[in-house]
Amino acid sequence: MNAARIGTGGEVGIVPTGVANLEAVRSAFRRLGRTPRVLDSAADIERAEYVVLPGVGSFADGMAELRRRGWEEALRRRVESLRPTLGICLGLQLLCDASDEAPGIPGLGCVSGRSVRLDGAGRVPQLGWNRIAAPGAAVFLRPGIVYFANSYRLEEVPAGWTGATGRHGTRFVAGFERGGVLACQFHPELSGRIGAALLNRWLEEAPAAAEASEGMTDRTRMAAAC
Repeated sequence: MNAARIGTGGEVGIVPTGVANLEAVRSAFRRLGRTPRVLDSAADIERAEYVVLPGVGSFADGMAELRRRGWEEALRRRVESLRPTLGICLGLQLLCDASDEAPGIPGLGCVSGRSVRLDGAGRVPQLGWNRIAAPGAAVFLRPGIVYFANSYRLEEVPAGWTGATGRHGTRFVAGFERGGVLACQFHPELSGRIGAALLNRWLEEAPAAAEASEGMTDRTRMAAAC
């Protein structure tokens, strides 16, 4: 697939968590023909067709910035509705219930899970390239070698989500997806052609995946009401 042909489409909005290299993320989408912009408000999060939640560094600092700006609920609504949303590295962990990095500080709670410190024989933090495995049922995630920069991990793919896994001293969740939502523990914006292809698939397929998931949810609700 030729990523360069992606030239039009909905707005790609980037959430400034205060703990992310926004320029690397913006550059990755520019290379795909998009003009991403940093979002300014919860209303922007609601309106944008695509929203990216990036981050590196402290779970506590990332959550504090989201709370300071009053953006928690807007992000929760997007993810719970399975609208096109991408969490990168710390962004994946912020979507979860909590992290051992910041005891007592709740995450967004969009998916069940708590991130724990990497353990085993691997060096912490994990910095560099590593191989991941992904199931054939995944819409966005694929097997390959991608770039990581993390000290914490999810141990299990959240229930109801399709996930990819890797190993760094011990097994960890490399990413998970459902509907139009994709969360990556790795950095697709730093993962060369594989990362660009992943972002391209998300841009192309997420709106349809979100609509299909919404339709399935509506049918489930109707069946439960009968």
